[in-house]
Amino acid sequence: MPVYLGIDVGGTKTHALLADEHGNVLGMGCAGPGNHEGVGYDGLTRAMKEALEGALTQSGVKKEDIAGAGFGIAGYDFPSERQPTLESIAALGLSCPVEAVNDVVIGLIAGTSEGWGVVVDAGTGNNVRARTRDGREGWVTGCGGLFGEYGGATDIVYRAVQAISHHWSTRGPTTRLSEAFMQAFDAPDLTALIEGIALEKYPLSAELARLVFEVAYQEDEVAREVIQWTARELGETTKAVIRQVNLQDETFEVVLIGSVFKGGPLFTEPLMQTIQEFAPRAMFHALQAPPVIGAVLLGMEQAGEMAFPATRKRLVKSAFTFLKNSLNAAPFPCS
Repeated sequence: MPVYLGIDVGGTKTHALLADEHGNVLGMGCAGPGNHEGVGYDGLTRAMKEALEGALTQSGVKKEDIAGAGFGIAGYDFPSERQPTLESIAALGLSCPVEAVNDVVIGLIAGTSEGWGVVVDAGTGNNVRARTRDGREGWVTGCGGLFGEYGGATDIVYRAVQAISHHWSTRGPTTRLSEAFMQAFDAPDLTALIEGIALEKYPLSAELARLVFEVAYQEDEVAREVIQWTARELGETTKAVIRQVNLQDETFEVVLIGSVFKGGPLFTEPLMQTIQEFAPRAMFHALQAPPVIGAVLLGMEQAGEMAFPATRKRLVKSAFTFLKNSLNAAPFPCS
């Protein structure tokens, strides 16, 4: 019986999943962070090995039974990183065909009905990738504001600080964001807030995006514009990726991933409107499946097993059931 492996390598956790050709999950393993930008390529190898060994042990599967493997690798952003990434994968000792992609791509594969379309990731940072039926890819750096790619929680926070600064200097209108940030940092007045941020006494974090959303939903027009501007910018980046692969006149799925989408319609509506002005037949939905199943499906592709969408549906259901049962059993390393 052929078995397929998927590994999702992230900045905080690494997940490995083994499934059979019918989409039934056989075993799962977990490890710590594997993004080479934080732990190096040796750390990437260690994380994948640990997660894989856990999945093999739990499932009773042997490495030689694995017919195809897919890897979603956080930090794998540029062509120059492909060779060291593949060398790290080779250290796992697999004899099957493998493929590695950026980690948001496995979210795209997991979240679309046939494994192609567009994925928009808005978490701490942001990223956009596309994948077509015939294998063409569209992408941006995913490196944020340095390259004019705005759309994550960090961008919302920085844009809010700019609005607060403009309030303080009278360049812009007053905003409740100023009072909200003063309370968050226990700053005695607005000047102290500006000084504390400038001198890094008050450290900024992506978590403050929640505060910006709260103020925006209190009908503060400045805060609302901060959210909507960020969404429109992410929409423009998405349009660029769609343009790269010439999908704008087709019907295709757009998978939304990341914590910023929990902010609701104030963010999602301007994002979707911006995209649909260019690609009117784009269809949007949030990712409802564990991203690691996209890596398993990528592994199936490498072995020539194109089982969308029936296998994908079964794999999603099986993965949720497996995770629920495993999390109720102690000890379990993926909790």
